[in-house]
Amino acid sequence: MPKHKYSMDVDEKESAKAMGKEIHISPKDSEEICKEIRGMRLLEAERFLEAVTKKEESVPYTRHDKKRAHRKGSGRDSGAYPVKSAKAILEVLENVEANAEYKGLAMDRLRIIHASAKKGIEFPGFQPRAFGRATPSNKPTTNVEIVVQEEG
Repeated sequence: MPKHKYSMDVDEKESAKAMGKEIHISPKDSEEICKEIRGMRLLEAERFLEAVTKKEESVPYTRHDKKRAHRKGSGRDSGAYPVKSAKAILEVLENVEANAEYKGLAMDRLRIIHASAKKGIEFPGFQPRAFGRATPSNKPTTNVEIVVQEEG
């Protein structure tokens, strides 16, 4: 029995999974990235995230788009370059690629069928202030899970 439960059940022979637990990245940025890469081929998603980290291509924001600037080439109204989140999700994609390679799946036929980012636990932190007082500033974490499946 697996230690961590995924939110999707798939055929184990034709798919591979990877999960990133309690990553110190923004849950909102991660949710928008996962929404964008869902349905892409694995190699195409890796190229997209590498372009985001180099700020060559922006991630279109559809849900968390309040006070976001317009980005050229995003195809939609607002977007951003969430570099830290893109790097972390790229590591999870590399992990799922290694899992698929271990299972013997064809790398050029893998498609992302499930990509989700959920808010994880918050670590309490404190910001020092004047005169000995401190205000709480919690550090959010994110749980990312990605499932790829070989296309027939």
